Amino acid sequence: MFIVGLTGGLATGKSTVLSIFRENNIAVIDADEVARKILEPGTRAWKELKFYFGDKVLYPDGRVNRAKLGELVFDDIEKRRKLNAITHPQIQKAMMSTAIRYFFSGHKYIVMEVPLLFETGKMLTFMHKIITVVCEDHQQLERLCKRNDFSEVIARKRISCQMPLEQKVSRSHFVIDNSGDIASTVYQTECIIRMLRKSKFTWYFRVILLITFLSVAFGIGHMISKLINEDT
Repeated sequence: MFIVGLTGGLATGKSTVLSIFRENNIAVIDADEVARKILEPGTRAWKELKFYFGDKVLYPDGRVNRAKLGELVFDDIEKRRKLNAITHPQIQKAMMSTAIRYFFSGHKYIVMEVPLLFETGKMLTFMHKIITVVCEDHQQLERLCKRNDFSEVIARKRISCQMPLEQKVSRSHFVIDNSGDIASTVYQTECIIRMLRKSKFTWYFRVILLITFLSVAFGIGHMISKLINEDT
């Protein structure tokens, strides 16, 4: 099995592309879904978040108020670093744990959506291929304002905090332009799916894993045999 990283900018359409992979029966891991799970009331990350930020970032029922939390950390570098220190290790651990389960389920590859893939650099080592989703600058701005109910000023500031799309594109294997209609996005995504299905990398990986397993098994067997012979 190999991992395909899916990234892009804010409101460029990563979730749309991820849903197309799902519809084509491809195993996917959504970082946003994982982030919500690791911050559910009572979890380790939730307890650390509450201890550091207090009840002001929580709804009355204990759920994390993500909008309030975002406002609190956006203009404060130290608070943003603390939030990342609390959440990122837990998110990465959960995502890799899910990836391992997919591996043992026999999937040829999985698509892992990681919005800050290039910015953090923590998951890059695990990615065999990288897909970046882009759209026109004005579309990204309009979509972000509409989706999050941001003013244009705030939306621009949020976008500017991420790596420019041009840099992400230059470091990617595939690019999906989500500037057009959904049919265009579906067509581009399914073209990539066809190419990924032809990849032989997964078989190379499985052969290497098998050789490693047999080598370890042979080594253990040899040691046991040697010990038995010495005893006799």
